[in-house]
Amino acid sequence: MLYGIAAATTALLLAAVLTAMSRMPALRAGILDRRCRRPLPVLGGLAVVAVTCLVAWAGEWTGVARLGDGVARLLVAATVVAALGLVADVWRLRARVLVAGTAVAAACVVPYDETGVPGGMLAVGWIVFASLTFRGLDHADGLAGTVGVITAFGAGACAAAEVMDGLAVLLSVFAAALTGFLMHNWHPARVGLGACGSLFTGFLLSSAVVFTRAGYAIGPSAAVVFCLGAVAAADAVLVVLARLVARHPLLRRRPDHLAHRLRRLGMTPQGSVVLLGAGSFSSVLVGVLVHTGWTGGQAVLWVAGATLLAVLVLLRIPVQPPRRTESTQVTGHLRVRSG
Repeated sequence: MLYGIAAATTALLLAAVLTAMSRMPALRAGILDRRCRRPLPVLGGLAVVAVTCLVAWAGEWTGVARLGDGVARLLVAATVVAALGLVADVWRLRARVLVAGTAVAAACVVPYDETGVPGGMLAVGWIVFASLTFRGLDHADGLAGTVGVITAFGAGACAAAEVMDGLAVLLSVFAAALTGFLMHNWHPARVGLGACGSLFTGFLLSSAVVFTRAGYAIGPSAAVVFCLGAVAAADAVLVVLARLVARHPLLRRRPDHLAHRLRRLGMTPQGSVVLLGAGSFSSVLVGVLVHTGWTGGQAVLWVAGATLLAVLVLLRIPVQPPRRTESTQVTGHLRVRSG
């Protein structure tokens, strides 16, 4: 307990300092989020990855908090995915390269002995999907970090319930590091998460959930997994449906994500993140309660219904301001990041 508190505190402070220090090198090297209308350095994700690995491996090396073979392999694979994301931040990479690299890393960490081959294949698909959706969730200041912290606490609670102490410590350290990063990422953000940090976040959290649900039936596991990733999944489904309906390319960046549409309703950047964070907390709480047996699986239907309703409602919100005409003058514009 004392080590967990000390490790989390150390991770938070180190991440806050390293994130601040990463700003100037990223600006000078031109490692910027090209989706923004203002230059936003994106080496903050690298700081989160470095601190998480440093603190977690310190516990492993000293023997104070052993990760275990499976968790250590998970952390190594997540770091490899983060490295792939860093390459994407510095040089543009095709989406299929990111998908293929993430799939290979996921295939190396899934515990097939407990999931079986069919379940393991589904787990690989989920990890890839979650990793990419977290990258898409990084479309507004503070959103990916906020949802990531909440999900990390939920996954950590599930790991603790399964007496996976190494995984629970890793997730607490990661949540603390992400919180330190959020000190600089809240609107107006001074540093971004980037593909490095967002892919690492999605991969680590989704793999951790797979570990905690290994050995359970596929149906109940899918319900818990959905609850823990409901906001990220809703954002991905909303974007895909909107672009298919509008016949826009799926991979072309557009301001049509969750936070963009909430901004079009008149919400502030901070308000939209708080609202989505509250939604994430509610769905994650249901997932934890279902996993621990405190409530029945019927509660997942409420989460699914609320998620579907939100997607359908927000799908009707226009994502572009009306064009200038002789009778209509646009008096303002929406300053958001597209992706």
